[in-house]
Amino acid sequence: MEYRRTVGGKSTWEHIRRNWGLYLLMLPAIVIFICFTYLPMYGVIIAFKDFRPAQGIWGSQWAGLKYFERYFNSYMFTNTIVNTLVISLYTLLVTFPLPILLALMCNQMYARRFKKVFQVSTYLPHFISTVVMCGMIIMFLSPSSGVIPKIMGLIGVQTGDLMGNANAFSSIYVWTEVWQHVGWDSIMYIAALSSIDLQLYEAAEMDGANKWQKIFAIDIPMLVPTMVTLFILRCGSLLGVGFEKVYLLQNDLNIARSEIISTYLYKMGLKSNQYSYSAAIGLFNNVVNFIILILVNGISRKISDTSLF
Repeated sequence: MEYRRTVGGKSTWEHIRRNWGLYLLMLPAIVIFICFTYLPMYGVIIAFKDFRPAQGIWGSQWAGLKYFERYFNSYMFTNTIVNTLVISLYTLLVTFPLPILLALMCNQMYARRFKKVFQVSTYLPHFISTVVMCGMIIMFLSPSSGVIPKIMGLIGVQTGDLMGNANAFSSIYVWTEVWQHVGWDSIMYIAALSSIDLQLYEAAEMDGANKWQKIFAIDIPMLVPTMVTLFILRCGSLLGVGFEKVYLLQNDLNIARSEIISTYLYKMGLKSNQYSYSAAIGLFNNVVNFIILILVNGISRKISDTSLF
């Protein structure tokens, strides 16, 4: 007997035939996604070959795990992994809860005009380009003319050259991320809070609940599914610290703490033309991120009812 998958009691092809217009609208996006996402994946073969541009991918000699072993045995392996994890975990620890707190705070504002001004003012830094943002950070932290060192000097604190301090790099990166993106990241939580039934608040008030009790009994439980989903996605890019900002803030003095996987990959691949080596590093990075995503998603599915798949 021929097996036919059903959708709502109808066969899949019957469902597509009845809704062909909707699937036709999806077709361009699907084609673009396949052409620019899945087809280029065959390029990962470069990581297993001694790639020579003149010979092409298939004409280059097979190298096996040579470049993976080279990266694992290099002194840069430990350095880049540790730096990436420090910045990534620091960023996750700080920037994950702050948008939740900001959304809860905005939800308690009753002056609509002030609330709108406050929200817009926290969203605006998100639209500053990375290049401009890094230029602003370097100017603000300049030991000779920067605003931050001068303000700290007024209270008797000498900051020195913060951009030249390797130990300060992760804090500079993380707290400027807070300034630029926390307001924008809170939008998802604000949207989730706006969908809460007002009758829940009315019932809580009738039971004598104060603001804090309503936050802990209504707001936070309603945010949990959104929080878990976004946390899983953030864990899936644990080794995927943004390249642009780190690279633009990087200098010879802080490179001991600012050299991460993505910047090292860029230097090896595009600057040194070591294509196979950089492809091996990139593939390793993506595989680790994928494994972390699967593990965190599986743990979330067992602990709670929320998961990506």
